[in-house]
Amino acid sequence: MNSDKPAPLRVDAETAIILREAYHKIQSLYRGDHYGLYDYVRAVCAKIARVDTFYVGFLHGTNRVRFPYGYDSGTYLDPDTHNFGPNGQTAWLLKHRQTYRFAYDNGAVLHTGVQFGDLSRLSADAVTVPIFRAGEGGTDRLFGMLSMHSYEPNSYDDNAVRAFEWLSGFVARVLTREGEDAEALRRLPAGDEGQNLLTSDRVMEYLGHQIASLRAIAVEAMAEPEGSGPAVQGHLSRLVRATEQIQSELMEMMLDTDQGPERRYATLTKAQQGVAVLLVDGFDNDQLAAELGISLNTVKTHLSAILKKYGMVHRAQVADDVRKYLAR
Repeated sequence: MNSDKPAPLRVDAETAIILREAYHKIQSLYRGDHYGLYDYVRAVCAKIARVDTFYVGFLHGTNRVRFPYGYDSGTYLDPDTHNFGPNGQTAWLLKHRQTYRFAYDNGAVLHTGVQFGDLSRLSADAVTVPIFRAGEGGTDRLFGMLSMHSYEPNSYDDNAVRAFEWLSGFVARVLTREGEDAEALRRLPAGDEGQNLLTSDRVMEYLGHQIASLRAIAVEAMAEPEGSGPAVQGHLSRLVRATEQIQSELMEMMLDTDQGPERRYATLTKAQQGVAVLLVDGFDNDQLAAELGISLNTVKTHLSAILKKYGMVHRAQVADDVRKYLAR
């Protein structure tokens, strides 16, 4: 008998069918499409239990959360960033590292934090599931959350919570695998810039492509003959969904911009960090050697290793990236 085999997920048969279908659809349709992934996960959750409000949040720095995706009663919520305090839901997740349920405290922690959706109504039930990613030393690092809310009490039983936790774990694996794939690509010989470096050129290229897509939809709508109301409405629906996706993707680009410098700096050894910090002040090789009390050859070795880890070609790129990290 293999004692290491994980125990079956304790959900009812109908829920198991829903989750199995979700697994195959996410594998085939939503890798690389985060907006589509979150939108589909919301729809899956709504098949299992009532979901009035749904959002995805990712930790940013030490006291902020970015929310690239949210819905309330069928209405898209604009992406946003909030600072979190010591008593709200995010702080609770960081402390307890487990799923938060409304029933634990009758929503006290939930209602202490920032409200989402219809501010005139309070959630009567909620489940917020942490998203973990493998960290150093074998300890998983909490980096985000999926949250489901209902305006009706007792909406989430144990079956629904277990299903939500399974979906959260699957989302975490999808995002982690994308990060691993990007890292593998970054290790290939670089061109004129690192594969993992989000530059203004890349953002402009993205925006230019997306705006062209929006314009194409608008042109199609304008070409419809008079009296083609349903067809025009279809084009407008496509425009709305496209703009929602762009908003979510831009928020995630900001996440990469915010967290990228920290991730890259953390890959350096202490000695390499000492060199990288001095690059911000424009030190040349001779100045680095004199300031750190090391040989010129050692400086060159450190610089070569830093450029390789950052996936960059020029020391000025590294200096700019480290400057962003130090400014956090």
